[in-house]
Amino acid sequence: MIPTYEDCMLPFLKAIEDGNTYKLADLTQNLSKHFQLSEAELKELLPSGKQTIFKNRIGWAKTYLKKAGLLESPKRAHFRITKRGKSILDRNPGRIDNSILMQFSEFVEFQKPTPDSPRNTHHIPNETHEASTTPEEVLEYAYQELRDKLANDLLERIKTSSPDFFEQLVVDLLLKMGYGGSRKEAGQTLGKSGDGGIDGIIKEDRLGLDIIYIQAKRWENPVPTREVRDFAGALLSKKARKGIFLTTSSFPKSAWEFVDKIEHKIILIDGIRLTDLMIENNVGLSISDTYHIKKIDTDYFEAE
Repeated sequence: MIPTYEDCMLPFLKAIEDGNTYKLADLTQNLSKHFQLSEAELKELLPSGKQTIFKNRIGWAKTYLKKAGLLESPKRAHFRITKRGKSILDRNPGRIDNSILMQFSEFVEFQKPTPDSPRNTHHIPNETHEASTTPEEVLEYAYQELRDKLANDLLERIKTSSPDFFEQLVVDLLLKMGYGGSRKEAGQTLGKSGDGGIDGIIKEDRLGLDIIYIQAKRWENPVPTREVRDFAGALLSKKARKGIFLTTSSFPKSAWEFVDKIEHKIILIDGIRLTDLMIENNVGLSISDTYHIKKIDTDYFEAE
């Protein structure tokens, strides 16, 4: 189990109690061994996929200890214990957490909102959040929750739309994803032929070097595997190599296994993947608010 950022505080401080200076990367590696984390746990990412959960929690443990004056950083990404940190360890604490750090005025000041700030909450997670979460995790999981709700609402909206609108949506999505040709060309083909399980075609690129055959089903129930087989047969009859089968519902395991075995390439896009792609490519959506998460530009300060 991945430790909380508070669980990391005491082991972090003990790892540098000899007074030497340590690299953060080495400390992180040593602490992963201390907590006996598995490879899977060490690779587990935040929802954004930009950082592992363990490194994020180590980073916040380090930040809080530094703000409380228990450690210092003589140079970038290097840390050593302070006299205050040693005095805390001399008390032989069973745990160091935010409640311990609050005895130091520097940490209390760090937690206070600035007078002109609209914030009225502290950095420390309140009772509505799990103590195991860092500020990044709170933000990212909240974002993921909003995204999941948006995806569910989006899928319900698509299911209640007309067949013609669904065909238009598919065209808009594929064009936004970089497939070639004009919207007029794609719109004229999709949903018109019904030729042996093929609803339409779209160019793979703007030059039309290859053609992608499309099947789109606005269904509630899972797509039967036979529908996927029929689509594959239609591709063979056209001597086509590539196809996309989209649906608002889902595909059974046997359908996924089938497309993995055949020679030509068929991509299955179920309702979940469909809404993910729409969100990623901003199809049928408008931006409500934008928040920028900023960090220190270390190159700027190293140039002084």
